Formats: sequence, C-alpha cells, structure tokens
Amino acid sequence: MNAQQQTNFERIRKAIEYIYTHYRQQPALEDIARQMGMSPFHFQRIFTEWAGVSPKKFLQYVSLENAKKMLREGRSSLFDAAMETGLSGTGRLHDLFIRVEGMTPGEYKNGGAGLNVRYSFHPTPLGRILTASTGKGLCFMGFADEEVAALNELKALFPQAKWEEGADVHQQQALHFFEPDRESQGELKLYLKGTDFQLKVWEALLKIPEGCLVTYGDIAREIGRPQANRAVGTAVGSNPVSLWIPCHRVIRSTGLIGGYHWGSFRKMALIARESSITNNSSLDD
Repeated sequence: MNAQQQTNFERIRKAIEYIYTHYRQQPALEDIARQMGMSPFHFQRIFTEWAGVSPKKFLQYVSLENAKKMLREGRSSLFDAAMETGLSGTGRLHDLFIRVEGMTPGEYKNGGAGLNVRYSFHPTPLGRILTASTGKGLCFMGFADEEVAALNELKALFPQAKWEEGADVHQQQALHFFEPDRESQGELKLYLKGTDFQLKVWEALLKIPEGCLVTYGDIAREIGRPQANRAVGTAVGSNPVSLWIPCHRVIRSTGLIGGYHWGSFRKMALIARESSITNNSSLDD
C-alpha cells in the first residue's frame, strides 16, 4: 500500500467510525466530508471505492440496523431470524458453493509436513490481502497491512510445509468475493486446519446468510454447545479464511459490532456492503 492509499485508508476508517458514532444526527455528505478534510465529491468517490457502498447508503444501513435491533429485542435466537430471511431480496447465500474439507488428524498434528503451499498478495477495495492454497483448496485468506507480519502468521499455521510464492485457481476464485457476480464463479474449496470444535463453528458461520447478523450465543446453540460462548468466540477469531467464512457477521449480544482481527472499521464496511446488496430495493443510492 503506497502513501496515498494509506492516507485514504485512514480517512475512510475515521469516516466509518464517525458515521457509527453520529448516525442519530443523520449527518449530510458535506458534514462527513468536512470532518475528513475533503471535498464532498472527492470523499464520495474515495469512500465508495474503499467501502463498496456510498456514504449515504452506509448511513442508511447503520440507521436501519439499529432500528431492526430495537424491533427484534426479545428474540430467542438471531440465528433463527437470519435463517428466516435466508435468500430473500436480491442477495443469495453464496456460501452454498463452498466445500469445506478439514485436514486429517495426522495432517493437523504434523504441522503441514509434506504440504506444498502457494501464497500471493493482492490489492482489494479494503486493503491488501494475502491468500494461500494447497492442491486441495484455499487454506488462508486475510488482510495484510504488514506483509511480513501476515506471512509469518500464515507460516505459523503450517510450520513444516514447503512454501512457494504464486497464485493458483483456488486463490483466484477466492478473490471473486469482491465481484458482484461471485456466485457464478464455481465451487470454492477450502482446506482447513482446525480442531473438531473449530470446524463445527466455521461450518456454522457458513450458514449465516449474506446481509444477516448473529451472536456468539446463537452460534453456540447452533452447534449444540449453548454454554460455550467464550470458546465459540475464540474459534470465530481463529478462522483462517476471512470473508468467505464470514466471521464478520457475528456480533455481541448487546448489538455492538465487536472486535475484528483486521480492525472494526473493516468489519463495519463488510457488514454494510453486504446489507446494501441484500436490501438494495429498500435503500436509495
């Protein structure tokens, strides 16, 4: 990420935080742009490029979600509510075409010995991403603000593997996440290293429809471990394939967005982006 991209990145991060903090005042485009020290035209262009939706639509999303939260108070399960809305509107459950293949216990134990892992860095609207894959599927996808740190994090998952820089078909398919027609790109295979418990949590995450949110408690109940909220939170946070295994769709029971490994502003942007797609008919540009 060059200096100008980093500057824009920080501006959009601050803008997203400002919108979440001041949505009750319904700030105009000019007000938000002024806070960022930018012209409305330039701010609109940069924000849409980075967040994937216009500032106005982002603000509408935040307002709508808070209204919906007030209306759904008392629901026993947000997971059930999410399932009810399933494939409504223009959105589709794109995770339907993802196949999860967990490593064997032996492969898990030996730290990837004998595995050949290819990796590559790619620019995206929300920052640089590191992807990695074996011959069986995508095994890692995460934002890489610091390339060396991101690569070290990846290699720690497979300390005994052989490494080669370069992209392949699995990585190219994973990058379709940011494209409007990603559902038509074919099957994306995931090759995951995790415990049985982690794999159950990650599979539950794959069931959350695009544009919907659930809580950590909902996930715990879904996998039959209603008292394991804390362990579920840890498993969600250790998800090695971000975006496609949508840990950004899990929030706290209080309705707060909660933490995210690559920054809460990215989580907010991803949620708003997906909500704007699935609720396109009810939100004006």
